[in-house]
Amino acid sequence: MTLQTTSTLPTRDLTERIATEVHADKAALLSGDHAGAIRELLERRGVLVFPQIGFTDAEQIAFTETLGTLAPERDGEAVYDVTLDTNVNKQADYLKGSFYWHLDGTMNQVPILASLLSSRVLPADGGGDTEFCNTYAAYDDLSEDDKDQIASLRAMHSAWNSLLYYDPEPDFATLRQMMAIGERELPVVWTHRSGRKSLILGCTASNIVGMDYAQSTKTLVRLRDWATQPQFVYRHRWSVGDLVMWDNTGTMHRALPYDPNSGRMLRRTKLAGEEPFA
Repeated sequence: MTLQTTSTLPTRDLTERIATEVHADKAALLSGDHAGAIRELLERRGVLVFPQIGFTDAEQIAFTETLGTLAPERDGEAVYDVTLDTNVNKQADYLKGSFYWHLDGTMNQVPILASLLSSRVLPADGGGDTEFCNTYAAYDDLSEDDKDQIASLRAMHSAWNSLLYYDPEPDFATLRQMMAIGERELPVVWTHRSGRKSLILGCTASNIVGMDYAQSTKTLVRLRDWATQPQFVYRHRWSVGDLVMWDNTGTMHRALPYDPNSGRMLRRTKLAGEEPFA
């Protein structure tokens, strides 16, 4: 698609409904001069790609802080190693849930606003692309009948439900550990402060409250299939140095399979949430 300019920020839409490439040099991004335009574009387009920008950890942290409040990781670190190498990330098995459509933070009252992921090492034999879907656009395109039918639905979400996707017969200790994280009841349709609406779905969703289990499963799968149709999806094929940022409140994402021994390494920072589920 054609290169455009948003304010003073050169951009190029990658698909019609989701994802925009941002062309700005590192110094301009780190200055914070584009922060307002980037925030506005992120909410509108869901995913922003900064091709081969080559941020160091310190630069990625600094850039994240120009956009809002940096959210620390579980152990307080600013940057998280996204890798299946257990020598680097002792909790790498938990990342196996990232191979299935999800949004982050369904166990939190206020989910993170956005994630920023930069690539450092990629599999030599390919694999490990990341897909994103625009759940704002997916909601907008539902029929009015569908919108009416799901308007008041609520679903239970839990980390242990995502565990069963990649480990359908976990040992009891693992299951108990994941269950200790808890579960949360969330609306299927999130009405944002802006007035826009998005869908809350994904592998953490186990069942719709008060609905027959079979019908609940059919409803959740049908909506997930709807939201992940090609017109709502962007697939990012990584190059070393890319930074990809996504709106966690209006998209879902998943990693595509890759060899756990490939050395694939991405580095993540997060923006703290600013709006509770509603």
